[in-house]
Amino acid sequence: MSSISKVARSREDKIFDFINFTLLTIFLIAILYPLWFVIIGSISNPDRIFAGDVLFLPKDITFEGFQRIFADGKIWMGYRNTIIYTVLGTTVNITLTLMAAYALSRKDLFGGKVIMLLLVFTMFFSGGLIPTYLVVKQLGLVNTMWAMILPKAVAVWNLIVVKTFFEMTIPKDLLEAAKMDGCTNFNFFRRIVLPLSKPIIAVMVLFYAVGHWNSYFDALIYLNDEGLYPLQLVLRSILVQNEASISMVSDLESYAAQKRIAELIKYGVIIVATLPLLIVYPFIQKYFVKGVMIGGIKG
Repeated sequence: MSSISKVARSREDKIFDFINFTLLTIFLIAILYPLWFVIIGSISNPDRIFAGDVLFLPKDITFEGFQRIFADGKIWMGYRNTIIYTVLGTTVNITLTLMAAYALSRKDLFGGKVIMLLLVFTMFFSGGLIPTYLVVKQLGLVNTMWAMILPKAVAVWNLIVVKTFFEMTIPKDLLEAAKMDGCTNFNFFRRIVLPLSKPIIAVMVLFYAVGHWNSYFDALIYLNDEGLYPLQLVLRSILVQNEASISMVSDLESYAAQKRIAELIKYGVIIVATLPLLIVYPFIQKYFVKGVMIGGIKG
C-alpha cells in the first residue's frame, strides 16, 4: 500500500508539499525566534545585545537580572495575587459555565431558547466600559479581588461551546435510563455528565486560566491598592512605565549601569510571567484539540 501511494504522487503534489513545508517552517521560525531571543537576552550581557552580537546563542552569560527580579517583593506579590485570581476565578468560571451549559442543553428547559438568545445578544451589544464600571462600583467590588473574578464569571462563547458538547455527547437515552433508576438531575450531572466531559473541561480550564493569568486591564480599571495588583500589572509597570525596574536597580549609581540591568530585567520578567503556563500546557494538550473540535462542530 505504501509503495502504491508513493508511485501515485505527482510532480504537482511534491511541489505543493515543498511550498507548504517551506511556508510553515518560515511561520514557525517567525513565532519561535522572538521567544528564543527573549530567553537568551535575559541571560546575556546587555552590552553584547546592544552591539548586535546576540542572535542565536547567549553571550557572556549572567543571571543578575533574575537575581534582582526574585529579590523584588512586587514580583512575588504579583505572583501570589495572580495565582489566587487564576485558581479562584477559573473555579468560578468552570462551575457556572458547566452548570449553565448543561441546563441550556436540555430540551425540557422552559424558556431555554429565549435565555440563549439573550446571552448571545450580549456578545454583540455590551454596556460599555463606563456602565460596567458603575455596576461594579455599585456592587461594592471596586478595589477588591472579586472585581477580577465576578464581572467575567461566564464567557458566552465558552458557554455555547460547552452546550454544544453536551448536546452531541450526552445521549437522551442515558438521561432517561438514569431517571428510571431514580437518579436526580443533579446526581446525573455530577456522576455521569462531568466524568464524560473531561476533554471540554480541560479546554475550558485552559481558556479561562490563560485569560485570568494574562488579565491586566481589569486590574488597571478596578484596583487602586498595589497589594492587590496581579503579576501582569506589575509586569506592565516594568515594561511600559519602567517603575519596578528603577526600584530594582536603585543601588547602582551609574545611569548606564541601571539601563544595562533594566534590559536584563525586562527580558527576565517576560519569562517569569509566561513560564507557569508553558509548564502546565503540555499536561492538558491531549484534551485540547479533541474538546475544541467536538464543542465547535455545531453552533
